[in-house]
Amino acid sequence: MKIERLELRLLRLPLVHFFETSFGRIDDKHFIVIRADGEGASGYGECVAEQDPYYSAETNETVWHIVEDFIAPRVVGATFAHPRDVFPALAAIRGHHMAKAAVEMAAWDLFARLGGMPLCRAIGGARGRIVSGVSIGIQPSLDALAAKVEHELAAGYRRIKIKIKPGWDLAPVEFLRARFGAIPLMVDANAAYTLADAVHLAALDAFGLMMIEQPLDYDDIADHAALQRMLKTPICLDESIKSVHAARDAITAGACRIINIKPGRVGGLGPSIAVHDLCAAHQVPVWHGGMLESGIGRAANIHLSTLPNFSLPGDVAASKRYFDPDLIDPPIEVAADGTIAVPTGSGLGVSIRADRLERATLRRLVIDTSTR
Repeated sequence: MKIERLELRLLRLPLVHFFETSFGRIDDKHFIVIRADGEGASGYGECVAEQDPYYSAETNETVWHIVEDFIAPRVVGATFAHPRDVFPALAAIRGHHMAKAAVEMAAWDLFARLGGMPLCRAIGGARGRIVSGVSIGIQPSLDALAAKVEHELAAGYRRIKIKIKPGWDLAPVEFLRARFGAIPLMVDANAAYTLADAVHLAALDAFGLMMIEQPLDYDDIADHAALQRMLKTPICLDESIKSVHAARDAITAGACRIINIKPGRVGGLGPSIAVHDLCAAHQVPVWHGGMLESGIGRAANIHLSTLPNFSLPGDVAASKRYFDPDLIDPPIEVAADGTIAVPTGSGLGVSIRADRLERATLRRLVIDTSTR
């Protein structure tokens, strides 16, 4: 597989509803989509970096710079026997996993399209449908939260996740348990607490949560290990798992009992598969996180979620929850039983609407052998 050309687009899509976490509130999504062309076909990768360096040190601007000035010279004009070779080829570039992942995932899509197979088959997945959960941001009131949860349960979602932060944690969880009973429920703190909050967080044990996601700092394995020893509720790590090595260290230290996999956070599909396999070997279940992706990135998430150790419902929801219209047609939909069909076409298996892509584009750059 030879990558002959890269196209970068910075896009803006308005969200159907604002989304609020402990980092803050957003009303629209700015993100980069990369197209890799080669041998008469094209593959797409969506970058999950944001405008601000709150979830990650990477931003849209850093990604654009790293892809243009450092990644493109290493991949444009290069031939790869397999897309799993792309991430190792970028090893000289330290960090910048979201930038690497966007290019690497475009290479996987290109590879699968050239082979005439769905992406799930290229990565070794087997399921025809995946189970979907949903993430609900911080709401202005408990009644507004209850209305959101009721709506999502009616739509069939198998698991509810709510965002929490200091001042918005015990009360909403207690309220939801009283209102909805023993629904599958988890909370996500996005690193909003410290170990000094351990006693407060332990109060969540009374509510039978599936997990507490990333309660402490994004790079703190040791404190998470200490906190997990104080809690009955499983800790799930997200931001802390930046690589296979970080996952291994977290498992060894007992810092978590569940791991959230996001390809952008670890460098692409190849590293994600490696984290999945490591967790499976240690009997640590995984699930697929979400980053408010458009249908392009969402389709890739669906395919990755077909691997066997993705045993918990992921944050892979219907397109209409976030974007209307989405960049793909038809949009991704959740069935009444809370499952999503895995696309069966070549590569991502979805049809990308060039007209919508163009309307959403704020900036565009083409890199080929003549521009390097």
